[in-house]
Amino acid sequence: MSVPLTLLGLLEREPSHGYDLKRDYDTYFGRGRPLPFGQVYATLGRLARDGKVVMGEVGPGVGPDRKRYVITDKGATEVDTWLTEPVEPEPHLQTVLFSKVVLSLMLDRPAGEYLNTQRATHLKRMRELTELKRGGTLIDVMLADHGLFHLESDLRWIDVTIARLDALAKEVRK
Repeated sequence: MSVPLTLLGLLEREPSHGYDLKRDYDTYFGRGRPLPFGQVYATLGRLARDGKVVMGEVGPGVGPDRKRYVITDKGATEVDTWLTEPVEPEPHLQTVLFSKVVLSLMLDRPAGEYLNTQRATHLKRMRELTELKRGGTLIDVMLADHGLFHLESDLRWIDVTIARLDALAKEVRK
């Protein structure tokens, strides 16, 4: 997830204060990982430095004055480019899961036990996502489906890898 580009996209929709940007980010994109206020303002500072946003009107707030940020043409062009370029297909061939299996085998550690533990962790997460779908909004459902499909793929890979562990162990211990 690109926080700067996402914030720029939210600003293209409408000029906003940092607080409003954080709220909208957390609502639509932060599921389980809310964006810290410090990161919002640090990112806005970098975007302003790079000429992608400017400060608009400054109004009074409960605490310090509230700065309203406005996207520039340069920022809007970057959002447009980002939205029209395809995302690199995932997963990449070299993942943490794969690396742990190969290293476990190289070090003569119980890779099968690791994979079974990982399977249990994936299944637990799948149950959490399924529960989210039951009581969530359409956005929750769409995000949960995306996660579930990736987890299902990982589980198929785990099963295939367990079936091939002896052969893989011979390959990596050469």
